Amino acid sequence: MYDYDLVCIGSGPAGQRGAVQAAKLGKRACVIERRFQYGGVCNETGTIPSKTFREAVRGFKQYQRQARKHTAGTAARPRMADLLDRVSSVIGTEAEVVRDQLARNDVDLMNGSARFVDEHTIEVWTNSGTRSITFANAMIAVGTRPVEPRGVPVDGQTVLTSDDIVSLEQLPRTMVVVGSGVIGVEYASMFAQLGVQVTVVDKRTRPLDFLDHEITDDLVHQMRRNYVTFRGGEGVESIDIVEMPQKKGVVRLDSGKFIVADTVLFSAGRQGATDGLGLENIGVEPDKRGRIEVDANYRSSCPNVYAAGDVIGYPALAATSAEQGRLAACHMFEQGACEMPEHYPVGIYSIPEISMVGPTEQELTEQRVPYETGIARYREIARGQILGDESGLFKMIFHRETRQLLAVHCIGTGATELVHVGQAVLALGGGLDYFLSTVFNYPTLAECYKVAAYNAANKLRMAEIFEQREHERCEIDSEELPERAA
Repeated sequence: MYDYDLVCIGSGPAGQRGAVQAAKLGKRACVIERRFQYGGVCNETGTIPSKTFREAVRGFKQYQRQARKHTAGTAARPRMADLLDRVSSVIGTEAEVVRDQLARNDVDLMNGSARFVDEHTIEVWTNSGTRSITFANAMIAVGTRPVEPRGVPVDGQTVLTSDDIVSLEQLPRTMVVVGSGVIGVEYASMFAQLGVQVTVVDKRTRPLDFLDHEITDDLVHQMRRNYVTFRGGEGVESIDIVEMPQKKGVVRLDSGKFIVADTVLFSAGRQGATDGLGLENIGVEPDKRGRIEVDANYRSSCPNVYAAGDVIGYPALAATSAEQGRLAACHMFEQGACEMPEHYPVGIYSIPEISMVGPTEQELTEQRVPYETGIARYREIARGQILGDESGLFKMIFHRETRQLLAVHCIGTGATELVHVGQAVLALGGGLDYFLSTVFNYPTLAECYKVAAYNAANKLRMAEIFEQREHERCEIDSEELPERAA
């Protein structure tokens, strides 16, 4: 009756996993991608490029440290072309991996821009012309694009967004990052490692305010050691480009101050890339930020059109987007599917990297949950010494009464890998006793779990002794009261 059982608009993690899941259920699936390469924003300008750039920066820092050992001076500043060379290589490889995976599962691929004509028809504009295809179900997985500053053109060199990093021609000496969210902080920390003088500006007084405050404070401290300046509580009034004689970006703050820099990275939010999709033709109305509202099964207001990934908003992670796409395909074809796991890890690839699973201390305090923490520092761990990371911090949070694990928070080398042990224990309902009795490879960063567990156990033991003494004291006082009364 239709050309396809499922048409996915967008080949990022959500669209890719949704189409593959449909194909594995024996359905005819198609993916439409307007970009030249497959993998969506995640592969072309987002997750993969930023994390590859981070590794290029870390590689240069390692080379610089080695150069200091053998010469009196330091290594020269790297060229952006050299740093980005590895990025373009990985992007190309990952695009081929996505294409091959879709092709192996007999998913049809189309390069072009899609627009809904009605609830069962899509027009696709390609280089060879326009084509109409029909579908039983559709999934919108177009991702997001950066919000651009008002009143100044984004030229990709002096004023740029995160999408423009991959085409930056020269490494700046000074940079202003507008926005202290995940993307802004990640790039601020990377460029600071390269010797760029970075200033981060945001209306919020605390960057990454959804993180555990102890972790955020540690990150800010380490970034300040690399001469990053944080201007919290400062709104941006305007951004201009001036000739001095070279082009400079001038950021004027609401307070009247202004900052001049070689480059201004505007990273103040993202917008759903739903423009031009013809959503009005199927009765779907995105919000003011272009995001699509869906129900628990990822169904939009049009019954046979679903949406998944960053375009539906929080949590907007590559890993959760992929799972949302898979679950949406299961729901639309009435296959049994569990809900998104309650506890999923969050990874922030700043330098140092951060990861967490579960609630923060401030959230537990607001909920009046009795808890105790266990801390391990990388300088206490043999692997931390081997890696040369003495500033890493690892924290577990346990329920004070049941001793169950509630959360894991980490900042330091390998944090995004280390957190997965805690994620598994958390999902299986484990707690302090597991970590006290288990054995981890030595020397590994996983030893942090053991050290932090002993730290929490010692604190809980001290609390038990104190509570026992208080209880005994209350009993003595209650026995003496009748004697005193007599």
